[in-house]
Amino acid sequence: MNLRRSELLSRLAPVLELTEADTEKGLKAIVRDGLCSQAMGTFTTGTFLVGYALALGANNAMIGLLAAIPFLANLLQVPTVLLVERVRMRKAIVVAANVVGRLALLLAVFIPLLDTPGLRLSALVGCFIVYNAGAAVSGSTWNSWMRDLVPEDRFGRYFANRLFLATALGMVLSFVAAFAIDGWKTWLPDALDWGYAVLFGIGAAAGFWGLYFLAVAPEPAMAPPEPFRTLRDTLSQPFRELNFRRLILFLASWNFAVNLAAPFFTVYMLGLLGFDMTFVIVVTVISQAANLTVVRTFGQFADRFSNKSVLAVCAPLFIACIFAWTFTTLPERHAGTVPLLIVIHVLMGVATAGVTLSSANIALELAPRGQATAYMGAVSLVNSIAAGIAPIIGGLFAEFFASQELALVVRWTSGNDQMQFDTLSLRHWDFFFLLATIIGLYSMHRLTLVAEEGEVEEREVLRALVLEARRSIRNLSTVGGLRAGTLFPIDTLTRPFRR
Repeated sequence: MNLRRSELLSRLAPVLELTEADTEKGLKAIVRDGLCSQAMGTFTTGTFLVGYALALGANNAMIGLLAAIPFLANLLQVPTVLLVERVRMRKAIVVAANVVGRLALLLAVFIPLLDTPGLRLSALVGCFIVYNAGAAVSGSTWNSWMRDLVPEDRFGRYFANRLFLATALGMVLSFVAAFAIDGWKTWLPDALDWGYAVLFGIGAAAGFWGLYFLAVAPEPAMAPPEPFRTLRDTLSQPFRELNFRRLILFLASWNFAVNLAAPFFTVYMLGLLGFDMTFVIVVTVISQAANLTVVRTFGQFADRFSNKSVLAVCAPLFIACIFAWTFTTLPERHAGTVPLLIVIHVLMGVATAGVTLSSANIALELAPRGQATAYMGAVSLVNSIAAGIAPIIGGLFAEFFASQELALVVRWTSGNDQMQFDTLSLRHWDFFFLLATIIGLYSMHRLTLVAEEGEVEEREVLRALVLEARRSIRNLSTVGGLRAGTLFPIDTLTRPFRR
């Protein structure tokens, strides 16, 4: 028994010197773990978690609680900082925390066996709390591990490729799971909860498969420990560094702005606009497809220019998309609503690819090597608080804004004739979109104060992005006349940059 335990600890122990072959092996294993984690998350979170809760008899308050749990659980990353500094075996912590969390998902499979709806929902909440607690402990530890494993000159490309593969897999599995649930609902309508339970079982199995890949990936040894510091001293260090403090303020204001609006996009489309769930899924997939199209390009741009340069282009685009939601009603749903929603989701997919990739990478790159745990812990703490408070504020003010309206009307009078146009109408959730836009603009100001090595002006990134689009269209259009026609708008856009 002791021999097996020592062998297990040796497999999870850090490596003092990594060869290039060891690093490449580890990078491949982490990509495979990402695919397993994506499969697990697809089947056990988001839409299917909500579906499982509804099948068990949940009300809106319970759905809100489930949505808040991941943010609240992230607060566990604060004591995790000290745990990592004391144990100094990051891979062991990641594996152990994930074992506990994914066991909770496995237990959630058997919830339909319980007697009463109240007991079932309590069990689901308990399992989800344990799962997210394990994910929170492993999350910041994993970030520190990756900071030392992934070569700095490959940060952007590597994580972009991992994100691309995971997102693509998630899209496919979402459709498969949706069809499976619809089929289950048709054939076994009285046992729908068991259909979701089966999905949870498959997700838990994928999660345990991912643990194998985590276990075989090597962990570089951490830098020599510094003198003992309290938790307060450890977490306060990132805030004492001016540039990193500016980054934290940007990320906090950005996460607040996004989470003030984003949680209500689906509610807005289903409620105020009156679309069905099929349309919502279609535009979501369109957004994910746009994300996949550009995520690798943004990874290359992040390595070529800087993460801040990519953020300076993508973050304003996302903010503009949030503001564009206010034009989907004037004041009711209109002929341009569907085309506008499609355009919004395409641009949001593009913007999200750059923001998600670069916001994580810039924090990793600005964190000193060997001290990423404390720095990423501080980032996670602030982000969790901001992202958790925003939707709560939105929910508290929802009823107040439901009876408010602000309209901007253009009226033309000629003799006895009068024409009136509603150019802008803000009602209910529109006020959140406008407020999120204002806070998002403030976050852009905070970003300008952050310094990152290699950053360039936004114009350079835009120029590279437009030229990349031009090259892609050239490759797609092999017919001369068609190629010329499709390249005309790109030539027009790039002419100022070429000049």
